[in-house]
Amino acid sequence: MSLSVRLRKRLSPAFTLDLAFETNAGVTIVFGESGSGKTTLLRSVAGLTRPDEGRIVVRDRVLFEASTGVDLEPARRGIGFVFQHLALFPHLTAARNIAYGLSHFSAAERSSRTSAIAESFRIAHVLDRRPGEISGGERQRVGLARALVTNPSILLLDEPLSALDSGTQSHIIADLRQWNEAHQIPILYVTHSQREVFALGERVIVLQNGHMVADGTPDQVMNAPAQESVAQLAGFENLLEAAVVERRPDAGVMALRLARTNVDLETPLFDGASGRALRVAIRAGDILIATERPHGLSARNVIPATIFSLSRQGPIVRADVHIAGVPIEVHLTPTSSHALDLRPGRDVWLVIKTHSCRPVLAI
Repeated sequence: MSLSVRLRKRLSPAFTLDLAFETNAGVTIVFGESGSGKTTLLRSVAGLTRPDEGRIVVRDRVLFEASTGVDLEPARRGIGFVFQHLALFPHLTAARNIAYGLSHFSAAERSSRTSAIAESFRIAHVLDRRPGEISGGERQRVGLARALVTNPSILLLDEPLSALDSGTQSHIIADLRQWNEAHQIPILYVTHSQREVFALGERVIVLQNGHMVADGTPDQVMNAPAQESVAQLAGFENLLEAAVVERRPDAGVMALRLARTNVDLETPLFDGASGRALRVAIRAGDILIATERPHGLSARNVIPATIFSLSRQGPIVRADVHIAGVPIEVHLTPTSSHALDLRPGRDVWLVIKTHSCRPVLAI
């Protein structure tokens, strides 16, 4: 089963969703900040929003084609859609909610399908209860079961787990993965959660201002972003202005000088660097602090710095550190902070591996 999407939809004078991609069976994560076009993409595939231009095809079945006027109504597209807000019918039992889209089947078939999907999502024990009588995780499973019981050709999920705790999310993600291993349909999964990207995604598409700005595996997109905006979405706390001072293609590295300093950082080679404004993206948790200059390390970046401030943030201590006046955020454990006797004004050394420094194009 495959899905091909090419669409253009102008939503305002300042915003147009304009993208094209193809995807096969499996989970494709649609990632991006609020207002980037994620939900409009899903609504266009589902037939709830009509694109101005383009073509949407499942396998060889045309769902929408602007040039020929094809525009199947949502009920005929064979698509399952789970919204962030489930809109389960509060007066119906879980079983009747799940079977709502099976009215054209016999009672026996409805019962059989409902029982089978309930077993798959571990909610057989709540089928006789109404939504208000079950937990949030169970309601979410009912919503998924309702979307999947009709055997859709595509599943669209719009932040379906955002209101649930991480343990419940993990169980539902595992059940969804197992279900799709058996059924093999394309799934478009909108989320803001990096955790869900890695737990469920096989491919990640990043949208920004209505356009695709990244496309690849979770590791490629989230851990090796090529653009500053994607690095921000991927959770890189430090985005430092820099300029190329040396390229070493033979070693696969280059040196970048931090703006307004004489400090150089060794980073992986970045082909798009020539003549472009760059940032160095570094995760705060990838930086080590030493109170004496370390020796005999494989890490290539050992940089003198000064502690500016320390603050406790849940299970971590955030250290704001200055490198020649450039602020850097570092995360460490409370135990490490105490053992090192870190305090504002103390001189330290920062240790950063080459591959923890990701060159990215500036916005």
